[in-house]
Amino acid sequence: MPLSIRAMTTVNDLWFLADRASQRAEQRYHRVSREYGEYHTFERLDTVRRRRFRTLATRIVDSGAPYGAHTIVTPNDGQSVLLVRHDGVDKWVLPGGGVHRDETYERAAVRELHEEAGIDAQYEGLASLTRVQIRSGNYNTWGVLPVFEAQTNVTALTVNDPDGEISDAQWFHPDSLPEDTRDRAQLRELLEQT
Repeated sequence: MPLSIRAMTTVNDLWFLADRASQRAEQRYHRVSREYGEYHTFERLDTVRRRRFRTLATRIVDSGAPYGAHTIVTPNDGQSVLLVRHDGVDKWVLPGGGVHRDETYERAAVRELHEEAGIDAQYEGLASLTRVQIRSGNYNTWGVLPVFEAQTNVTALTVNDPDGEISDAQWFHPDSLPEDTRDRAQLRELLEQT
């Protein structure tokens, strides 16, 4: 097959993948909206390279969530929030990650919290749902980023991440979040409202 036809086929495949991903995201967004009562909504735009776009679009087709499901967890006294150090992005982030095919978003968030911080928590519902727009050149799609709210009486943390991406877990006062916290302003806003 000549290179130009092969390139065109790859481009068309990417367009169809992006379209399927958007359809799946729409389905999941409406399902989550029906399932959970009140929650905060956010929007975010990520511009990525074509290869990363394909990876994220494939995740969206699989689960609707390009970055998985996450948890904003506080100890019962409400004086701090748990963040984990994600070496892959070199930032402090909320614990969370990929959704397996047979998991709900909440079940994935529970599993990831246990893996990344070694704790269990009492889940109180959905704290926020972010609509993540993903672009690469002329290709666009979107997915959802659910963040659940939970409380725990366990403060001792143990990282046991099977993916090896998480190197640390710590409690931080909301006024003292590290400068390199992902979506720091959004997290502060969420902490003030929950």
